[in-house]
Amino acid sequence: MSFSSSTVVIRPARGIAGSVRLPGDKSISHRYAILGAIAEGKTRLANFSTGADCASTLGCLRSLGVQWEQRDGAIVIDGRGPAFSAPHQALDCGNSGSTMRMMSGVLAGQSFSCELMGDESLSRRPMARIITPLEEMGAKISSEAGGKPPLHITGSALRGISYETPVPSAQVKTSLLFAGLYAEGRTRVTEAIRTRDHGEIALRAFGAHVEQQGKTLAIAGGQKLNGIEAVIPGDISSAAFFLCAAGLFPGSKIVFDSLLMNPTRARLLDVLMQMGIKISVIEMEENHGELAGTIQAIGGVLTGATISGTDSAALIDEIPVLAAIAPYTSTGIEIRDARELRVKESDRIAAVATNLRKMGAEVEEQEDGLKIPGGQKLHGAELDSFGDHRIAMAFAVAALRADGETQINNADAAVISYPAFFETLEGLVQR
Repeated sequence: MSFSSSTVVIRPARGIAGSVRLPGDKSISHRYAILGAIAEGKTRLANFSTGADCASTLGCLRSLGVQWEQRDGAIVIDGRGPAFSAPHQALDCGNSGSTMRMMSGVLAGQSFSCELMGDESLSRRPMARIITPLEEMGAKISSEAGGKPPLHITGSALRGISYETPVPSAQVKTSLLFAGLYAEGRTRVTEAIRTRDHGEIALRAFGAHVEQQGKTLAIAGGQKLNGIEAVIPGDISSAAFFLCAAGLFPGSKIVFDSLLMNPTRARLLDVLMQMGIKISVIEMEENHGELAGTIQAIGGVLTGATISGTDSAALIDEIPVLAAIAPYTSTGIEIRDARELRVKESDRIAAVATNLRKMGAEVEEQEDGLKIPGGQKLHGAELDSFGDHRIAMAFAVAALRADGETQINNADAAVISYPAFFETLEGLVQR
């Protein structure tokens, strides 16, 4: 593997072996940072995500008057309670839709106006899904045509509402629960399809009372939060790339220390085991309601899979790498009900199809997914990340079993979630 500032060349491998401790889960890092900022007292977060997205959240918090520092390998936040200071300039969310959506929930209840902006990619992503309910709660929000960033938010006294999310989104759910802390009365959020539950777990960790009845969550306004000390488990979405890499080579073995095992995220492990990867949990522990464990994965002969319905929502971040290795499976992979992939950092359905075809694969692209036959041989090619961290990393994995070298342009997009990804992958590869 060779590197330049934005290009990576991947050479074929014969196996994967080793152990890895991954940076903290991105989803948890965002939520803990925001809640630590509006809590009373200090919050100390060890193994905080190293990704640029979570750095964007920390940057926005600093612009809002929150003091934090890196100390002894942890992020230490001085909680200032529910009220932020008005920022002197627009809040830069970078590439992070998580930052923009979840921060909006807190900013909706402030006593000032502010602007949230992002990079070119984020400026194309849909924000109407948070604008509509937050305005119903009493905030004033204006945006570009079609509900795209930048967002101009004028905070106000909020009122609790009952809201059913039209699109499964843990970010929207979390945004509304955060706003609910500032609202008079109770805020109820109902999901048709259950999404990852890090928001409600984090709220409880900081001392909030969140009720759950079926698919509905309820939170009362005016609750005070208290700072915590936590070790953030390794990011399971980042682990997906190494798990799939091991799966390409029967007999490959990889061990993950302190990996997130949250049930709303661990569906990935079930799917990979059904596809033929042997996965065992060596030990498990709980920290503030989140499960973490040491797991071992051994590569086998990969069969195919169909991912649809609730699985498509549960695996939305892992689908790109599953699709990238689909040609190497015996029966292929079909992905349905994943239209949300069209409005991520890139159009991930189109990006996967484009890159696989460049590597010689047969791919059927559909509006809400992909159908990729198995038993195919791929060759090295010049690919593009489309500015998307998950596309860059997914095709680094696919390239490991291709014939010849693969060049991935704009590979530095990986810094969004995992700056050390390529170095870590190279350290595990056997040639």
